[in-house]
Amino acid sequence: MQHESVIVSDPEILGGTPCFRGTRVPVDSLIDYLQAGDSLDEFLDNFPSVRREAAIAALEEAKAILTSPR
Repeated sequence: MQHESVIVSDPEILGGTPCFRGTRVPVDSLIDYLQAGDSLDEFLDNFPSVRREAAIAALEEAKAILTSPR
């Protein structure tokens, strides 16, 4: 069974920048926070429209893409 991605890209929202489904929060914001050494909780505190489950699912999707055999 295939699940619906938590990451969406819509040309009408931020010019097609990949965002968390149902928000205008770019997924790269999460990556930027983590890269800067901030915690997931800090990201979620600053972007309350993103659910913890969605942030974790986005990271899992990215991991699956980056670690899948080519």
